[in-house]
Amino acid sequence: MLRNYSNSRTLGDNIRLGTLTAFTAGTINIASLLIFLSFTSNVTGHYAILAAEISKGNWSQVAVVGMWIFLFFFGGFVSNFIVITFNKKSKYFAHAMPIVLEIICLLFVGVYGQLFYKKTLEETEWLVSLMLFATGLQNGLTASISNFSVKTTHLTGTTTDLGILFSMFTQKKFRKNGELVGRAKLLMSIMLAYVMGAVFSGLTYYHLEFRVFYVISLCLLVVIGYDAYKIHVRHFKTQYRYSKIYKKTNLMTYLYDKIHGIPEIKGKQREKKRKLIFED
Repeated sequence: MLRNYSNSRTLGDNIRLGTLTAFTAGTINIASLLIFLSFTSNVTGHYAILAAEISKGNWSQVAVVGMWIFLFFFGGFVSNFIVITFNKKSKYFAHAMPIVLEIICLLFVGVYGQLFYKKTLEETEWLVSLMLFATGLQNGLTASISNFSVKTTHLTGTTTDLGILFSMFTQKKFRKNGELVGRAKLLMSIMLAYVMGAVFSGLTYYHLEFRVFYVISLCLLVVIGYDAYKIHVRHFKTQYRYSKIYKKTNLMTYLYDKIHGIPEIKGKQREKKRKLIFED
């Protein structure tokens, strides 16, 4: 989900990333609505509130809502800055760091809300600010690494794109277009995952309360852990294969043989030195 970048990503990479992050975005949005009476996975409504407060001359609220919008923007900025700065050194590190920062923000909201939250207006405004920064990080990351194909914190553009695609599918020539079908599958998976996350948050909040943010953090850890597992397993198998070719027993080969067992080979075939192509 995080290893590949831009056009090198497959449809499966984008669907897995979009599904899990959309689920967390839906969960965050409903949790913040129930707790703080404010949406935090997008800023479309906040722009309307900003305009309304400007027209009323309520400058203190203009400053607060303006800060919320800026923090969502700043989350996307930080996320893409990390990606383009560290991408050449380690794609996985560059793509995982924004998720780690998001987890830290959400854990802080969960711990503070569970232990210290007094339901004051100032506390609410700062916690909402932190959550908007976190979702900005997530949206910026998914859009950046997927060449703007995956955006998971709001469904306005997703719903519009699906409407366009379904109108195109009324004609047979578009239904046979694999790229369009794949795009529709991606958007549908994002939409369904977002709704499922929102429903999950609504059903469990009254039992979990602020602990729901721990569940969200766990989902994001799955995103990070999936690619870490794939990278280390691939490295493990590569090291094992090379050590077998060159007959150099090391810790890798020992552990691999212990886990998977040593295959039985008839006669002395196993003892026979393998002849490499470049030795001819």
